[in-house]
Amino acid sequence: MKISSRFTVAVHILALLKIEKEYTLTSSQIAESVNTNPVVIRRLMGKLKDAGFIEVSRGNSGVRLLKSLDEITLFDVYKAVEVVEQGHLFQIHEDTNINCTVGANIQIVLEVILENAQDAMEAVLKSVTLDNIVNKILVNNG
Repeated sequence: MKISSRFTVAVHILALLKIEKEYTLTSSQIAESVNTNPVVIRRLMGKLKDAGFIEVSRGNSGVRLLKSLDEITLFDVYKAVEVVEQGHLFQIHEDTNINCTVGANIQIVLEVILENAQDAMEAVLKSVTLDNIVNKILVNNG
């Protein structure tokens, strides 16, 4: 299973807004950088706006950051665009054969392990700010 690309595209949008802050970027210009349709960008920007990260102006007025990127973690972005509830990152198959030793117990055994895996992933995302991402992009570019 893969996490939707909405998460990485949202990170891309925020990083682009910071790096290209001297320009007024529209959804079409952002879409060019992401190499996707502007409608996809507008939908994601709606979620980022709802999270209080950006302000979106109609027309060609563009988008601007409302929060400093050192105040936004990858986890914040993940939650803003993915909305994966605790314990629901992994889908465990259902309707197993309860007359089978494995079928009767696999869900209970995996549930705790997979919740711990989701907790670990979320802890990593909480430890990285968007400012960290922008700095790494600039170093790689430089």
